[in-house]
Amino acid sequence: MTKQKKLALIIHSGTIDRLLCAFTLGSTAVAMDIETHLYFTFWGLNMLKKGAMEKAGLPATYKQYEEMLKTKLKEMNYPTPYEMLKRMKASGNVKIYACSPTMEMFGVTKETLIPEVDQIAGAAAFLDIASDADITLLV
Repeated sequence: MTKQKKLALIIHSGTIDRLLCAFTLGSTAVAMDIETHLYFTFWGLNMLKKGAMEKAGLPATYKQYEEMLKTKLKEMNYPTPYEMLKRMKASGNVKIYACSPTMEMFGVTKETLIPEVDQIAGAAAFLDIASDADITLLV
């Protein structure tokens, strides 16, 4: 019997370009039946707050392209980052973790997080999960 492959994805940014990158990789992994673990830390963690993903924009360096990007994504019927996350979660093959030290640092509480979050975990707990991952990425 073949062992299921495993992806550990660390999401540290809250910009729409990085969220779309992370969620495209995560969605593809799910479609390939790869067990997927998403760890949100630093500014990525802020995207787990209710309503935050809908406000995600481009970083200052690319801000002038933000409207064009959002218009093009809408024309393409591309799902929003939160829609992508909910679809991944619905697959049953994704676990979502919120970084506990970052929560404390930014004053984020469990009650302010989206319901898709599975676990609040520190770095050691996530590294234990990621230690046997076939693929580990930082976005």
